[in-house]
Amino acid sequence: MKLQVGPWLKISIILIFISSSLNGQSFQGKVISAENTLEIHDVEILDAFGNIQGHTDFNGSFSLDKPGIYLFIKEGYASVSMNIEGAEYIVVELYEKPLDLAEVVIKSNHFQSALKEIPSAITIIPKRQLKSNDGVNIAPILNSVPGVYMHNGTLGTNRITIRGIGSRNLFGTSKIRAYYQDIPLTNGSGETTIEDIELEGIARMEVLKGPSSSIYGAGLGGTIQLIPDKGLFNSRAVQTSFTFGSFGLQKFWINTNLANKQNSAKISYSNTHSDGYRDNNELDRQTVTVASNHYLNERNNLNIIANFIDLKSYIPSSLDAEDFENDPTKAAFTWSASKGFEDYSKFLLGLSWQHEYSEKSKQISSIFGSLLDSYEARPFNILEQNTNAFGLRSRFIQNANIFQKKLQWTVGLEFFNDLNRLKTFENLYQDYPPGTGSVKGSALSNLKENRYYFNFFAEGKYHLSKKFLINLGLNLNQTSYTLSDDFNEGINDASGTYSFDPIISPKIGLSYQLNKTSMFFASVSHGFSPPKLEETLLPDGLINNEIQPETGWNYEVGSRGKIFKNIFNYEVSAYFMDIENLLVARRTGDDQFIGVNAGKTVHKGLEIGLNYFLLDNQRVQLSHTNAFSFNDYNFDEFQDLDNDYSGNDLTGVPDKTFFSQLYLNTSFGFYAYMNYQYIGEIPIRDDNSVYASSYQLVNLKTGFRKDFGDHLQFNAFLGFNNIFNETYASMLQINAGSFGNNAPRYYYPGNPQNYYVGLDLKYVF
Repeated sequence: MKLQVGPWLKISIILIFISSSLNGQSFQGKVISAENTLEIHDVEILDAFGNIQGHTDFNGSFSLDKPGIYLFIKEGYASVSMNIEGAEYIVVELYEKPLDLAEVVIKSNHFQSALKEIPSAITIIPKRQLKSNDGVNIAPILNSVPGVYMHNGTLGTNRITIRGIGSRNLFGTSKIRAYYQDIPLTNGSGETTIEDIELEGIARMEVLKGPSSSIYGAGLGGTIQLIPDKGLFNSRAVQTSFTFGSFGLQKFWINTNLANKQNSAKISYSNTHSDGYRDNNELDRQTVTVASNHYLNERNNLNIIANFIDLKSYIPSSLDAEDFENDPTKAAFTWSASKGFEDYSKFLLGLSWQHEYSEKSKQISSIFGSLLDSYEARPFNILEQNTNAFGLRSRFIQNANIFQKKLQWTVGLEFFNDLNRLKTFENLYQDYPPGTGSVKGSALSNLKENRYYFNFFAEGKYHLSKKFLINLGLNLNQTSYTLSDDFNEGINDASGTYSFDPIISPKIGLSYQLNKTSMFFASVSHGFSPPKLEETLLPDGLINNEIQPETGWNYEVGSRGKIFKNIFNYEVSAYFMDIENLLVARRTGDDQFIGVNAGKTVHKGLEIGLNYFLLDNQRVQLSHTNAFSFNDYNFDEFQDLDNDYSGNDLTGVPDKTFFSQLYLNTSFGFYAYMNYQYIGEIPIRDDNSVYASSYQLVNLKTGFRKDFGDHLQFNAFLGFNNIFNETYASMLQINAGSFGNNAPRYYYPGNPQNYYVGLDLKYVF
């Protein structure tokens, strides 16, 4: 007899077969941070019934046996529910909770460590903080970090100091390292420019204070890590914004997010113009940024970062005390007469590949390069500069167990080379009618510098117990350069080769978990900063073979966590750092200097951060963040020619800073940021005869967000800076001279009361 099978029985058999096939299928994926794309380990995975189905491993990877709706939970992150189905590789993104940052994974530490486990001082600047001002000036954002002070002369003239390091650099940032993803923003001479990077393209910033990181070259001041916004997975959107405001400010910005389940890319363009508050203060800047993240498969991940900047910025320079008080809008006479400016194009490119050998080991390798074409007209000469740089970073990371205790270690290297061509020419502006501006004359110099450094680093983290952790690190640096003088001959030829002695910088850190929510740490670390090209030359242009890098030791204790029933998030650290072979810029003429090693400095400080919610419910969230810094920096030994400044306060750094911000967010769309900043008095001269006065600033930004359906997002905002119209110096020229019977020009006037208004539209496909 022939068996007859009905249609419903056939369908049932097919469904059972499909179900059994799916149940036998393995679903692979990875959990990452939406802010910085780092893998997150130990994420708890629950099914629809609340049963635990697994955790992510060291690499953030997970495997599930059957399809369904799953909940991904991790302390410090907002939980995410996702429907897992199909055979494609799955990427799950978790968003950080803005005031629970102690739990989040840190990009600057390659062990996938949470902030609460790291035995050093690190401050996270989340996306919310990056959006709290006009989107043009990065200085107010960095000045919210305890221990950091950014001088801000103009949008193109800045100087960052961390714990007093870099304060004596005259016209830019030095002795502080910075990275954009894995691309160094610090050149071979140790100079750093981060203000060129478009703020809208940054997902998060991490500031490592002091020489606490072996893996980034053990810079004396510390390291600033800019984490690019690579867009979201499974999202396609276009966003555009326009801002205008005081002093002719106009900014247009547009970006597009292109993504699927395994690839994300964000492409953005910005155009910024400002007439500036002062004469000869106009700025035009265009940027194009591409940042992408590609999960090729469960073992391989590729990141691509590209950034192009085209900038022309006029330079008003500093003013003497009388003009600062009575005529702050004017430019310095010689800079105004020559119409001094800088005009440059810069291109950065980096590719980073991550390969996971197993659940416990991986390798991250990056190659990067940059091009700079610069023309700068100064009253005393005109500088043409072309720089080609390239390099690589690679590190191997292993997660292991020794004596049944967790050990994580990494070993790697970084090589960097830049070829720098510098030519100077006479500036003949004085030979032409007033208003002509700078005119290029005869050549004065033609130098080619080939500088390279090599860093070998190793770092390990060992859990001595559930509460006690030890961190050991070592960095070996070799820096060399070759200088070719293609202008002078004979005894005036500055050509030569110089190599600094290898520098070994160790560190040791200990952390102890006081309870479930708080930890204590202590560390000892060594750091160094090599001299810049200008500091390695004598007044006659010859190489100074006696110049040495600055070196120092940092001793630190601190704690971070939650207190008072987990209401308050806090961080506190106290440190002592002594610096030897202090590099001093000795003035040889108007705006011209040479470098000498002149002594020692001592840096003592206390830094405190305190954050909490005043209101936190479904309709209204009102949070309050605070950052205190108390600084005691002085010259321990400082002999400059016949002058002994030992015991004096270190120039260029405030004695105390305080930053406080209120952030209001509502479910009906209204939001507001209001911040208060206090900067203490700052010594301007090494003999401490002149101090810049303390000042206070209050800024406000308000806005309204609304979603129209599932696709269109609307955001309008209005902001006011320096609400109470405070008169202050936003940047200082340390030890300014008084040549030609003119008063010293110490002061860059800060902007008075000003406003901005903008509209932001986003369409999600």
